[in-house]
This record gives sequence, structure tokens and C-alpha cells, in this order.
Amino acid sequence: MYKILIADDEEGIRRLITKYALFEGHDTIEASNGMEAIEFCRRENPDIAVIDIMMPELDGFSACREIRKFSDVPIIILSARGEEYDKINGFEVGVDDYVVKPFSPKELMLRIEAVMKRYGARLIGGSETRKEIFEVGGLKVDVTARIVYIDGNRIDLTPKEYDLLFYLLKNKNIALSREKLISEVWGYDYYGDDRTLDTHIKLLRRSLGKYAEHIVTLRGVGYRFDTEV
Repeated sequence: MYKILIADDEEGIRRLITKYALFEGHDTIEASNGMEAIEFCRRENPDIAVIDIMMPELDGFSACREIRKFSDVPIIILSARGEEYDKINGFEVGVDDYVVKPFSPKELMLRIEAVMKRYGARLIGGSETRKEIFEVGGLKVDVTARIVYIDGNRIDLTPKEYDLLFYLLKNKNIALSREKLISEVWGYDYYGDDRTLDTHIKLLRRSLGKYAEHIVTLRGVGYRFDTEV
């Protein structure tokens, strides 16, 4: 089940998409203009957004540009125009698919499913959510999108810091040996030593600030991401 943001100034279009989405078992959020689309995307954290190009206050392309500043949510653009220029413009601002009106609602549902599959969406821990989100206090990690927020502010991590943090999170509250972390994060053919792991743990803790305390050192063993700290 997905949470789908539907942004279109035509109420009939929104109702039609919502009808089919609910039939497929999804939840929907409706926005009637570009500004609402941005606000709902930021506030409601949808799994995917379906956004019309021609909307009041802010057009779909501009809305997508703004959304891409804070979110990697998959986006499908709707348009009454099928010119190549519009499609190229859409992909350049970061959309994932382009559907020309009039369209088949069933086809749109299939396109939504295809885009989500490309994003590697999957059920986590028996939950029905399609996003792998981890939160503890003010630390929020979108594993699927590889985005980390601290107290609502997005922070940048190096690729290896991301990999290390995400592996710790997927194995939260489990003691992980140095050998296990190195083999899983750096690969079985890694020829370095433990100091590389310790250095990255130090850098990761610095990036996490006050939430660094969740990464617990297990002397003589390795590390654990402790959610109870």
C-alpha cells in the first residue's frame, strides 16, 4: 500500500485517480495547486507524487524543482501536452515518469507500481509502508532514499558513512563484530585494518551530533546501534 499525493487543479481528475488508488488499496492526499503539492509533500511524506503540469499559483515543473530540494520522492507528471520538449523538461527537473492526458487510470496505477519497483520499495518488518524509515528522537533516516535528517535538518554524509549507518540501523540492537562490519560494508576483499572502521565510526558520530551516543562501542567486539540509549 502506498500513500499517493495527487496534485491537479481539476477536481474530477483528482477524484478519478483517488477512486482507482483506493480500489488498489492505497491512501491518497489531494492538492489543488503547486504550492499545496509542495506543502503536502513536505508535511505528509508521501511514497509517490502524481503532479499535473498546468496548475494555478505554481506550475508542476516549478513544484517538482522545489520538492527535489528536500525530497527524493518518486514523481509522475501529468500533462495535456505530449511534446518531446515537455517530457525532456520533466525528466530534467527530476521526475520519474510522464503521463499524457487523457490517460487510463488503470495504466496510471501500473505506472505507479513500476516506478515504485524501480525505487526498490519493499515491505519492512511486516509493516504495510513501502518506505524504509528509521526514527529515534530527532534522528530520521530514510534508508530507501539515503537521506538523513537531524531535528528536521537534512545532513550530508559520505557514501561510506551512509553505508555504515544503514547497516548498523538494519541490525539495530545487535552486537556487530569489527570483522562483520568490515566484510559487509567494505566487502569481503577488503585488505585494510580495523583503524579504517574506527575512523569512519568517529566521523559518523561527529556527523550525528548529539545522536552519536546511539552508536555504542563494545570493547573487544565491535559496535552496536542502541535505540534505548
